[in-house]
Amino acid sequence: MSASAIPSPSASEVAASHLTATTPIAAEPVSPHPSRPAGATRRVAIDPLSRVEGHGKVTIWLNEAGDVVEARLHIVEFRGFEAFIVGRPYWEAPVVVQRLCGICPVSHHLAAAKALDALVGVDQLPPTAEKMRRLMHYGQVLQSHALHFFYLAAPDLLLGFAADPRQRNVVGLAAANAELAKKGILVRQFGQELIEATAGKRIHGTSAVPGGIHKNLTRRERMALLARAPQIRAWCEEAVALIAQLFEQQAPFYEQFGGFRAKTLSLVARDGALDLYDGVVRVKSENDEILIDGFDPARYDELLIEAVRPWSYMKFPYLRAFGEPDGYYRVGPSARLLNCDRLTTPKAEVARQSFLAFDGGAAAHSTLGYHWARLIEMLYCAELIERLLADPDLEWGLLRAEGKRQLRGVGVIEAPRGTLIHHYEVGEDDLITYCNLIVSTTHNNEAMNRAVTAVAKTFLSGTTITEGLLNHIEVAVRAFDPCLSCATHALGQMPLEVSLYAPGSAGPIDRLIRDSDGTVHRLGAGEEVRGEPPWVAAAPLAHDR
Repeated sequence: MSASAIPSPSASEVAASHLTATTPIAAEPVSPHPSRPAGATRRVAIDPLSRVEGHGKVTIWLNEAGDVVEARLHIVEFRGFEAFIVGRPYWEAPVVVQRLCGICPVSHHLAAAKALDALVGVDQLPPTAEKMRRLMHYGQVLQSHALHFFYLAAPDLLLGFAADPRQRNVVGLAAANAELAKKGILVRQFGQELIEATAGKRIHGTSAVPGGIHKNLTRRERMALLARAPQIRAWCEEAVALIAQLFEQQAPFYEQFGGFRAKTLSLVARDGALDLYDGVVRVKSENDEILIDGFDPARYDELLIEAVRPWSYMKFPYLRAFGEPDGYYRVGPSARLLNCDRLTTPKAEVARQSFLAFDGGAAAHSTLGYHWARLIEMLYCAELIERLLADPDLEWGLLRAEGKRQLRGVGVIEAPRGTLIHHYEVGEDDLITYCNLIVSTTHNNEAMNRAVTAVAKTFLSGTTITEGLLNHIEVAVRAFDPCLSCATHALGQMPLEVSLYAPGSAGPIDRLIRDSDGTVHRLGAGEEVRGEPPWVAAAPLAHDR
């Protein structure tokens, strides 16, 4: 059904329809989005994107007049976790699927473990087990948010979008503000040490198991971490003050940069408070009205449809009730702070209220507002960690529960970048028969494409394109903190690009592309690429990809 054929339901109608829906998810549609936008005659590519997790590129399509027609974010790597996990014993999933990513493995580890809790029939973990898992998760969010702001985003925000790229990086930031860089590194280090204490390793831990967890904290671990927690919280407060100051200085520019309004989706606790580990789904409109509330996340496939497009390995989820394009939404820190009724820690809640009230709510709905929201969540996690570390239950108590075996399990968690869904089905032989993952970056796919198109049309149309202007596009992508490695999931024919190089050529002399819908087209001489693939120096004659 086309988007125009779907009437706009009221908030109550949407909520009622989804809370009682039983219709199974339809087959994945292929969105009718052409490989080359209508009217486009020239292409400029940013390849690869820098200061993001994973590999991606942006193509900017221009018309004859030099105006931007459309900009697209492409995921150019493919990882088949949903396929090769099939046939494995279900208890391997939490350890295997976290190999999707070295930045946010804890999120996949816990989402998979929550799905397996349902498979083994455990509705409620023992208190100590849940506290340990939550502590691990808060450490993950803390270190991930610190990594993104201090290492990836701050060089743009503090040194300038068009600054010399030789200085516009974390090394340049450290040279310009050594104390800030040091604090950022130490905040992230604390989060990683917390993960090591709760998961067994800083990367790809093993402690979360079906029905619980397999380790406690020792007294020495707990007290050592607790002694450092107040300083970490104080540094997080300073970071929130810094980003608020930047918005006060740059409000008009920041708020219009890649700006658009969209629906927001996230988990909230049953009482409406923010809950990063558990909860029910809430969806709000572009104007902050609740459209869907109290929705069981295990029934996500009644709520969402995952569309695919021929030019990206990443899916485009949208809300079933609204169709395309009205059903697109965004997730992540800004969406969470907009959707929840309150934060449960005092300092972060004060910061949230200031964020939502700033300039009549404009900052909260802006693309760059993600940075502000992300640092508020970093403070929120620091406060929660300090509170949890004061609890001696972390040192003892029942670690696992048992229940009645099931054949389907869905685990949903709020990862640093947004809502993360893991869905597994198993046979009577305990082997996985089906796996579906909708990661945070995938939810934000359409939002990121809208943001880069908005920035491209504002800054690149009818002008001489420079490196600094192209970095504006990357700034828009970085605002969402995408994890492109996690988000590479799409079904259908795999795209293929063949590039021909001549000895001594600065770039390809010919390039042929087959999109996933079977469309084949040749890139002309006027289609420019910023950056060259990493194989050019090593294999200059030819390369098939």
